[in-house]
Formats: sequence, structure tokens, C-alpha cells
Amino acid sequence: MDLRELYQEVILDHSRKPRNFRELPGANRSAEGHNPLCGDRTTIYLRVEDDLVREASFQGSGCSISTASASMMTDALKGKTVAEAKALFERFHELVTADPSQAAAAGAELGKLAVFAGVHEFPMRVKCASLAWHTMKAALEGTRRASTE
Repeated sequence: MDLRELYQEVILDHSRKPRNFRELPGANRSAEGHNPLCGDRTTIYLRVEDDLVREASFQGSGCSISTASASMMTDALKGKTVAEAKALFERFHELVTADPSQAAAAGAELGKLAVFAGVHEFPMRVKCASLAWHTMKAALEGTRRASTE
């Protein structure tokens, strides 16, 4: 199995069986996100205590890339400080939007999230992959709404 097939398997697994797909009782930060181009919608729930993301979850509907991205993001956020979560957003955004030479550096720091490196080849899918991330950032900043417009 080549690397691209492995990445597709990881994305499909998280799409079919998303982790943390639920409303989060006790969430003290949340935001709703929408991708008007394809109709993807997500709500991100966070429980932040003492500057740490203690818990993260999501609900919504969208394509496999959008769902897998939200699933993997919520796993990656747990235990991060707010500053680390925002830095993770920046690295992920660079991964899905940068040219391959720059994306390689971002991907090396992202671990499993590097499966989204190939998304930059499909500009319409970048918004699918980044919707949950923009929504998470909005929740952390108290904005409550995010869009990939």
C-alpha cells in the first residue's frame, strides 16, 4: 500500500466512524461553521479550563474530508493550551494551503494530521478540510461563527 492509499484509509476511517461526534455537555466555548460552496456545516464544542482544552467535540454534516478533519482535530486538541491550539491551526492551515515544499515542513510537525497534505492539490477541498479548524479558532476567540467564504 502506498502512502496516498494509507492516507485515504485514515480519512475514510475517521469519516465513517468519527471520533468525538457529539454535543459536549459542559462546553464553555462553541462556534458554528459553514462552507457555503458545498453546504458543509459543523459545530465545534470546547471545554477550556485553566487555559487548557480539556475536551473537544463536534456535530454537523459534511463530506468525508470535512468530517475526518473535525474528528482528527478534536483528538489533537485535547490537552493543548489555547496558544498551542491556535498554533496547531496555523500549522494545519499552512499544510493544506502551501505548496508541497512548504507543506512538508508543516506536515512533519502535525503527526497523523499530515494525511491532509494532499488536499492543497484540490482547491475546493481545502475549505472542506479547514472548516472545523476555522470554527475551532472562532470558538477559542469567542466569535461563535465561522465561514470558509
